[in-house]
Amino acid sequence: MTATNPVENLQALIRCPSVTPAEGGALSALQAMLEPMGFAISRVTASDENTPDIENLYARLGTSGPHLMFAGHTDVVPAGDESAWSHPPFAAEIADGVLYGRGAVDMKGGIACFVAALARSIEKKGAPKGSVSLLITGDEEGPAINGTIKLLKWAAEKGEYWDACLVGEPTNPDLLGDMIKIGRRGSLSGTITVHGVQGHAAYPHLADNPVRGIIRLAEVLMNPPFDHGTDNFQPSNLEVTTIDVGNPATNVIPAKATARFNIRFNDTWSAETLQAEIVRRLDAAAADTTLRPARQPLKYDIVWSERPSHVFLTRNEALISSLSDAVEQVTGRTPQLSTTGGTSDARYIKDYCPVVEFGLVGQTMHMVDERVAVEDLETLTQIYQTFIEQWFANADA
Repeated sequence: MTATNPVENLQALIRCPSVTPAEGGALSALQAMLEPMGFAISRVTASDENTPDIENLYARLGTSGPHLMFAGHTDVVPAGDESAWSHPPFAAEIADGVLYGRGAVDMKGGIACFVAALARSIEKKGAPKGSVSLLITGDEEGPAINGTIKLLKWAAEKGEYWDACLVGEPTNPDLLGDMIKIGRRGSLSGTITVHGVQGHAAYPHLADNPVRGIIRLAEVLMNPPFDHGTDNFQPSNLEVTTIDVGNPATNVIPAKATARFNIRFNDTWSAETLQAEIVRRLDAAAADTTLRPARQPLKYDIVWSERPSHVFLTRNEALISSLSDAVEQVTGRTPQLSTTGGTSDARYIKDYCPVVEFGLVGQTMHMVDERVAVEDLETLTQIYQTFIEQWFANADA
């Protein structure tokens, strides 16, 4: 199999059922594409307490700088009810110019196209004057503990250094060429517990209903807004995602109530300053007894989630312009430079080198019948090839 064909590359990857944490043969399939091009391959298995071992892959072509990294993941989310798919999720069948399969968009398609782009560039111009590496993880869709974080550390400890990175996540909302991600909002989660006094609903004076308190705390988290956005980021947004009391009885006042929340924040804040602002709001609301007349200030606890994601913005003009120009040359579209959406492994890579994200249209990711137009695979391959050649030309200038 020649690695210059992105469709064949993607079919080979999809036919490996690499549902997190299983490698499923996907890294071996990728290795088979890369070794004939001269890549040195390392397979790195990472472990941690209470999480499954994860096999990852690091491949490098070249020994000198400049050094371009492509990052991604071969693990995929479960297919769900396979009978609901119009084509088997791991068969990689093509119908009416569309390739179906789990991971087609998120993100085996991006990997397949980058490999094809690199293979074509090598056939056309020879190996780049520098180095290209692929950093591919197996747990991006899982806990993200034994993947990119540890593979980056492993490589850095061996002396690897990168000048720039492209992550092949599906970034385009509607059409290929719509959007490049040049940063990401931060993400911070927490759980609040309000402690009350259990009792009979007919005798509220003998109890203290924590639901009244949790409602007040949830309200001040959502209003007023934390900010109104910045030049590069939309306004920070907090969502209360659950409120629970664990109470099946309608005539019992519960003993405690919990609320969980997540906030996606912009560069107005750090995780630390945001935590301080949230605690300030909660403390002020705890002293407000409007919903709990004649009561003492309510008692609450807050537990922060581990490893918040930090906000970042890439300002590397050579990287951004090389990719933007490549998108415009191939598609005729001027991509929006965006920081919207969720988080990705770029949040870890940004600590090692400038990073941007660009891949396929993401409309069907994680859905039944995840799919990609064959035409888009060819277009993305052309964009990636143009980007690779332009980035090395710019870096060498």
